[in-house]
Amino acid sequence: MSGEPREREIAAEDSIRVVCRFRPLNDSEERAGSKFICKFPSGQEENCISIGSKVFLFDKVFKPNATQEKVYNEAAKSIVSDVLSGFNGTIFAYGQTSSGKTHTMEGVIGDTAKQGIIPRIVNDIFNHIYAMEENLEFHIKVSYFEIYMDKIRDLLDVSKVNLSVHEDKNRVPFVKGATERFVSSPEEVFEVIEEGKANRHIAVTNMNEHSSRSHSVFLINVKQENLENQKKLSGKLYLVDLAGSEKVSKTGAEGTVLDEAKNINKSLSALGNVISALADGNKTHIPYRDSKLTRILQESLGGNARTTIIICCSPASFNESETKSTLEFGKRAKTIKNVVCVNEELTAEEWKRRYEKEKEKVGRLKGKLEKLELELSRWRSGETVSSDEQVNLQEADVVTPVAPPVEVPPEVVLCPIPATPGGGIMLGSLSNEERQKLEEERESLYQQLDEKDEEINQQSQLVEKLKDQMLEQEELIASTRRDYEGLQQEMNRIQQENQSSKEEVKEVLQALEELAVNYDQKSQEVETKNKEYESLTEELMQKQSSLNMTSSELQQLKDMSTHQRKRITEMLTNLLKDLGEIGLAIGGDGELKVSADSNGKLEEEFTVARLYISKMKSEVKNLVQRCQGLETYQVDCNKKITEYEKDLADCRLLISQHEARMKSLQESMREAENKKRTLEEDIDSLREECAKMKAAEHVHAVSSKEKTEEKEQANKMREALEVQMDQLRDVHQKQVATLRDEIVEKQQAINDLKDLNQKYTLAHQQMQQDYERLKQEENEKSNKLQELILTNERREQARKDLKGLEDTVAKELQTLHNLRKLFVQDLQARIKKSVSAEDNEDDGGSLAQKQKISFLENNLDQLTKVHKQLVRDNADLRCELAQTREETPGHHGEGQGEHSPGGPFHHFILFYLFEALESALKDAKEGAMKDRKRYQFEVDRIKEAVRQKNLARRGPSAQIAKPIRAGQQHHPHLGAPGMIRPGVPVVSGGLNRIISGDDELRKKIIRCGSNKGELRILKECRPLQANTRKARPESLQDSFIRVPSCFPTQSQGMVFCAYIPIEVRGI
Repeated sequence: MSGEPREREIAAEDSIRVVCRFRPLNDSEERAGSKFICKFPSGQEENCISIGSKVFLFDKVFKPNATQEKVYNEAAKSIVSDVLSGFNGTIFAYGQTSSGKTHTMEGVIGDTAKQGIIPRIVNDIFNHIYAMEENLEFHIKVSYFEIYMDKIRDLLDVSKVNLSVHEDKNRVPFVKGATERFVSSPEEVFEVIEEGKANRHIAVTNMNEHSSRSHSVFLINVKQENLENQKKLSGKLYLVDLAGSEKVSKTGAEGTVLDEAKNINKSLSALGNVISALADGNKTHIPYRDSKLTRILQESLGGNARTTIIICCSPASFNESETKSTLEFGKRAKTIKNVVCVNEELTAEEWKRRYEKEKEKVGRLKGKLEKLELELSRWRSGETVSSDEQVNLQEADVVTPVAPPVEVPPEVVLCPIPATPGGGIMLGSLSNEERQKLEEERESLYQQLDEKDEEINQQSQLVEKLKDQMLEQEELIASTRRDYEGLQQEMNRIQQENQSSKEEVKEVLQALEELAVNYDQKSQEVETKNKEYESLTEELMQKQSSLNMTSSELQQLKDMSTHQRKRITEMLTNLLKDLGEIGLAIGGDGELKVSADSNGKLEEEFTVARLYISKMKSEVKNLVQRCQGLETYQVDCNKKITEYEKDLADCRLLISQHEARMKSLQESMREAENKKRTLEEDIDSLREECAKMKAAEHVHAVSSKEKTEEKEQANKMREALEVQMDQLRDVHQKQVATLRDEIVEKQQAINDLKDLNQKYTLAHQQMQQDYERLKQEENEKSNKLQELILTNERREQARKDLKGLEDTVAKELQTLHNLRKLFVQDLQARIKKSVSAEDNEDDGGSLAQKQKISFLENNLDQLTKVHKQLVRDNADLRCELAQTREETPGHHGEGQGEHSPGGPFHHFILFYLFEALESALKDAKEGAMKDRKRYQFEVDRIKEAVRQKNLARRGPSAQIAKPIRAGQQHHPHLGAPGMIRPGVPVVSGGLNRIISGDDELRKKIIRCGSNKGELRILKECRPLQANTRKARPESLQDSFIRVPSCFPTQSQGMVFCAYIPIEVRGI
């Protein structure tokens, strides 16, 4: 089997298909005010586009709203079956930069709606293959490369940066060394595409954020083999995304981007030269070798390929010149014809059949050639070959011209001349006279022959002249007929345009009437909204006045609250003062005065204190009720403000709607003005056509008499046309006058709307300012209200604290009263005993009694001082409780260490005080301990991470282990008996507090924390030596601190010492 590809015996010509696609205006063009310059004539198929006064025809024209699927179905879908049938195909996109070429060719791969031609055609190729017969085997390989700076760069192997273009034995160009990858599914193709796209050159310009800086070529090579008959077909599909032509003044290219733009424009210029040379048809040289791009596309342009060119254009007026240039390029390319044939590889049997067929054809041609040579030799020898014997050359596509026979006039009569047997004339046997007569007769015959020849020549010349005149007349008639038909068509076209213009005028009038009706409706709506706006304004003023009243009431409440605060402060001061004076009243002037009057006075003062407290409670309740009322009123005010904001938003929406309606009315007026100008231009063109028709009629009137009737008909038509034109002119003038009047009215209405809009705008601004001011005042009032609420909460807290203080003071006073009664009874009993024994004692006994009384009075004074101190400490602790909830209480009560455990009464008071404090601070300790544990865990974790990092940085090194003491069992949590280690809990039987008088030690111990009988040393103060494991046991004594601490318990009060070991951990 031979691997030579062969072409079909009869190759077909196929024109290049050119489709045009316009993208929508982008954001930058809309911001710059560019206009949409393209027009798509109605009534035509979607193959026509006009810019200005020029119309372009293509195979298909896609409007800006065309979808990716529609573009693919119309432009590229048919090539799939061609490629699978053995034809070559090419699709490439051409256009200026930022015209949508890459979007058309690639799009968004993976998005069904936005993907371009390349992913869609890949899916279609595989879908077609899956639907074909099972006896077909396909081999598909793809290549992906780009032409960057006029160098071919492999996108699948970035190391190949300067590939060359070669020709195979069939003189078909190909890129030598390009990477080829076999694929078996669309996913593999998409992976190759994504890999290549990642290596493409792109840049940012003023016109395009993702501007392609190179021409990319994606080549799909499909080979198929029929396993039954061994028939092989191959097809190549070139999918080309060209870089766009650029104007440096628009793109702002600089540096490398500028060099890229130069190379892009150069290669596109070479492509345009090739297209122009192919479209000319007379040029023998096609400059394919001027650029590598044209070399690669040589088969696609004028060669063996079915080519589709997609010209992408921008509809913006900013790019009008580039758009026209692109359309001219497509117009020239549409005239190119390719010679398309199937790429098929023949088997040995097919080659043999073809050889036999060609051999038979050569035999026939040889036989015909021999016959022709024989006929030619006979003609050369002077023989005449009859038509029956002549060789028929029609089979050889040769036509032999036959000369027309020469007619001999009947007047010429030639006498037969006798001939000798040898073929000569017998003149020797005649006499002189006969010879003379024959000579004269011959002369006369020759003379007659010459005359007839001259006459024949003259008649022939006359016939030729008549024929020429007849041909001229026929041409004149034909040209006149063509002119007449052209005029008839032109007149029909003008009539159609006139009719369409009338319909457009009617549509414009209807649109204007609709606009007028809509304007009236909107005017009524505006009046309605104005009334609503006035009502809302009045309501807003009312709400403003009510808000001012509320503000004044709030100020009054604030003043009242300030006054109440002062009163409460004074009452609290007086109450505390009175409560402090209660203890002083017990000792009085230092003398013991126990009587019913003193007891009554003490009870009266206590009653007054209770009255003050109850009065303060009632006032606090009143304040709470007022604050709740203010909160309710504030909620109502917020609701009303929200409603006002909604109404204000509705007014803003209405104003924006009116502004949009005004813009639409202005646009409608502009469109009407444009249509009026278009109609005037059409009338001017009609007048010019009429003038041309008159001139043509004047020229044709001189040509011949045969055109008189036609002239009359033309005159009648001209008169009818003039009458129709006059009527049309009158109607048009009336319509123009009507339109001008309506334009003036609409302009006046627009001015009124502008004034009204300005008025609404000012009102809206004023409302906005009022709203901002009200909102600011509302915020201020809200802040003031929050302050009042906070003050009220503080008062409530103070009330609760006072209540607790009141209960405590009541209990303390009751205890003191009981003690006082017991003490008074004891004194009375002792006094009675001393009175009864007075006679039996001398003066020395009286002195001992005085000493006892003095001792008791001193004890009473001391008890009174202790009570006062307890009351003050309790008040201070309760006031500071809210502030110290997050701290661990470890320093209160330090002054109690000054009192020695002297007697049972002293121990009872001390135990009572500690129990009260411990119950009050229990909840605070639990919360603080939880936070401290979480913090300690985080600190230990961070320290461990830092230590591991330091160890890893230092590499293998000696590690410092914890000290192990000989003779003791190692415990991970507890140290030696009687010791407290850092971070190790030690249970103590009393209160979780260290009471010590050693100020120097408290400076060393930075922080202590406790949690229900646990004591932890959180930070060490004294360092050890370098290696604690090798130190002697006696040296470890320096590592402890002796802390004299007092831990009072419920069962006993005792003082003991604790030893706190200090270890080095890198501090």
